[in-house]
Amino acid sequence: QLQFAESGGGLVQPGGSLRLSCVASGFMQETYAIGWFRQKSGNEHDGVACISGGRAYYADSVKGRFTISRDNPKNTVYLHMNNLKSEDTGAYYCQVTDVWGLCNLTPNTDDFTEGQGTQVTVSS
Repeated sequence: QLQFAESGGGLVQPGGSLRLSCVASGFMQETYAIGWFRQKSGNEHDGVACISGGRAYYADSVKGRFTISRDNPKNTVYLHMNNLKSEDTGAYYCQVTDVWGLCNLTPNTDDFTEGQGTQVTVSS
């Protein structure tokens, strides 16, 4: 099973920007659909964005503010976040949603490990 190392989080003021990176531990097949998810508090998880081939999908709450992209030779998926809001605060992590390219914004919490991801805190 592919594992990911997320980075790029930090403390940012409302309206600020961050770029998150998610590097796969092994070869990231081009057919894989990769999603960004976040743990906001406790057991509250939600989907943020997903990319499959050349298509991207976003949660309504981040449309127009976040952009997902991937660099297959680098086994890396990025999340560019602009105009950040306090409700974007959370631990952001990556998962393969489907090996044949089906995007899904529902996180698989069974595959989530506490402490996983990169923390984004939006606060003034």
